[in-house]
Amino acid sequence: MSSLDPVAVFRTEAAECLEAIEAGLLDLTHKLDDKDVVDAVFRGLHTLKGSGSMFGFDALAAFTHHCETAFDRVRKGEVPATAELVAAVLAAQDHMRALVDRPDADHGDTGQLLLAQLQAAVGETSGGAAVSAAQPAPVAVPAAAAAKTTTWRIRFSLPANSMANGTNPLGLLDELRDLGECSVKANLSAIPPLEELVPTDLYVTWDVTLTSTQERSAIDDVFIFVMDDMELEVEEIAGPVAQETKAEPVAAVVEVKAEPVVAAPAPVAAAPEFKPVDAVPAKRESAAQADQRQAKAAENVRVPAERLDELMDRVGELVIAQSRLSQLASASADIALRSVSEEIERLSGELRDTMMVLRMVPVATLFSRFRRLVHDLARETGKVIELVTEGESTEVDKTVIERLADPLVHLVRNSIDHGLETPAERLAAGKSEAGTVTLSARQAGGEVIISIKDDGRGINRERVRAKAESSGLIAPGQPLTDSELLQLIFAPGFSTAAAITNLSGRGVGMDVVKKTVEALRGAIDITSLNGQGSEVSLRIPLTLAIIDGLLVRVGNGSYVIPLSAVEECLELSLEEDLRSRGRSFISLRDSLVPFLRLRDLFRTGTKPDVHQKVVVISTGTERVGLVVDQIIGDHQTVIKSMSKLHNDVSTFSGATILGDGSVALILDVGHLVAAGQQQETQMRVAG
Repeated sequence: MSSLDPVAVFRTEAAECLEAIEAGLLDLTHKLDDKDVVDAVFRGLHTLKGSGSMFGFDALAAFTHHCETAFDRVRKGEVPATAELVAAVLAAQDHMRALVDRPDADHGDTGQLLLAQLQAAVGETSGGAAVSAAQPAPVAVPAAAAAKTTTWRIRFSLPANSMANGTNPLGLLDELRDLGECSVKANLSAIPPLEELVPTDLYVTWDVTLTSTQERSAIDDVFIFVMDDMELEVEEIAGPVAQETKAEPVAAVVEVKAEPVVAAPAPVAAAPEFKPVDAVPAKRESAAQADQRQAKAAENVRVPAERLDELMDRVGELVIAQSRLSQLASASADIALRSVSEEIERLSGELRDTMMVLRMVPVATLFSRFRRLVHDLARETGKVIELVTEGESTEVDKTVIERLADPLVHLVRNSIDHGLETPAERLAAGKSEAGTVTLSARQAGGEVIISIKDDGRGINRERVRAKAESSGLIAPGQPLTDSELLQLIFAPGFSTAAAITNLSGRGVGMDVVKKTVEALRGAIDITSLNGQGSEVSLRIPLTLAIIDGLLVRVGNGSYVIPLSAVEECLELSLEEDLRSRGRSFISLRDSLVPFLRLRDLFRTGTKPDVHQKVVVISTGTERVGLVVDQIIGDHQTVIKSMSKLHNDVSTFSGATILGDGSVALILDVGHLVAAGQQQETQMRVAG
């Protein structure tokens, strides 16, 4: 059994920490005075710095320290949070990510340039507070500063299993000593007899007297990572220590701070004596309670994605084997074999459903990436942009999420660059100054529909047609439906931009969108209204691994239709088939539905069955019927990719292995529906 690489684990956790920092910074852009968000960003930076130092990422720790210091000053109210500061830390966060991924690479002067921007945002100079704060205080301290010296009494106890979980209490005591003159007393009253002592448990509590010029928040920061699990009492006291500190010369105070570990005996002896606090050991959670809490926190297990893929392959093979067993059992008279076959079918179905749930992730993980993109594009273009997300809890296969990232980037950039107007243009058109880009997701049957909508100027159809005619995509004056005209923007090299910019103009992005969506067996719908905006909808299958299918026979071959697209099945008699020759329409509840004869489409060369079936399928609002010879039944379909030789065969989206070892092709519903609608249009034009 292979052990996890600690550095790889750190990189994973650092990526999550950086995402949390970025989310906090983007939240801060909307409300700069939100103290909770400032604290959250500070904690994230503090965690990243500490973890980086622990795992040997010294450059990351040193660089992150400056950003942490800046937010510490914001947290303490020394400097305000500004948009410039947020932008500087966002840029610095990208550099932190590079230091995590490539710690040994030569990053040039990037770090120094980013720190200069950070100092400018905080209002510092090279000789300002950032430098002076890192150096020891001068000997000549004003009397007013000495008057602010406060004495604190700190009593704390850690969970019994804290040392086993990696928390070193001596490190906490060292951090307290760094804050000022410190007296530490250990309370040993809770240590049990030797025969009852558990070597890995912690029984000691501490009583600390701290004299410091720091505020209470500095003490809380020492315990920031263990605050939720410990017992902590901090109170300000006015004892002899505080009085003697005021009376002592300033030089004596500085001398004690220079060597905080060696506490001066006289002041400590004069400190008020405190009786051992009996309540502290009583409040401490037992080892069993701590282990129970840790077990609850460990309910989420981090599993590499490749292991899920491997498990999915094994489940797919199991489904194929179960299908073979069911076929053998159905041909056998052995009751026991049939019983076992039905039980295996039930268990494999449950295992398949469980596996599918493991692979599903919410689209929120995808949508969250675009907050930063929209923020950066708004600063680059000078436009005021609001990003709205809807349906973030909708779940999709993780492979779909990974492949949709780049297409959505192109669509969002296109909406911002081509769709949204400048603030002046929007105000002149009677709109609000801020343009809106909406990302939404919803589930419809076995598909998920992801839409990108803007409230901009809409698509100029005249410019699209003119560009298509000049590029040779269509003949001049060629009649096109509105949908066909709008679909031209996905043609390779097509762009209506007047000039090439960093955002668009090369005609590459939308072509990438179309190819990726088609590779996912999906489809693209686009609508646009002049002056009101555009909406691009991606219809993507929920999963790319295992689907429920309807197994049918056409001629001598077997085919699978995705069950999520099937609306209903009808019988087509031979007489009705003969009557419909030349028009290929079937009347379905007062509406005409075009149908395709798959026997003719696939050129089987066989005669039709006496009682053919029509399988009505749909995608969105479009419907078409597929004429087949026989409906065999439902089938758990393990999707196998087609070979490279069949990339141009658009009628099929994949293949599957049946129980008898034969191969059945999976029909591409979107392509067949489009073919049926095209046939309907031609029939109406003809007459």
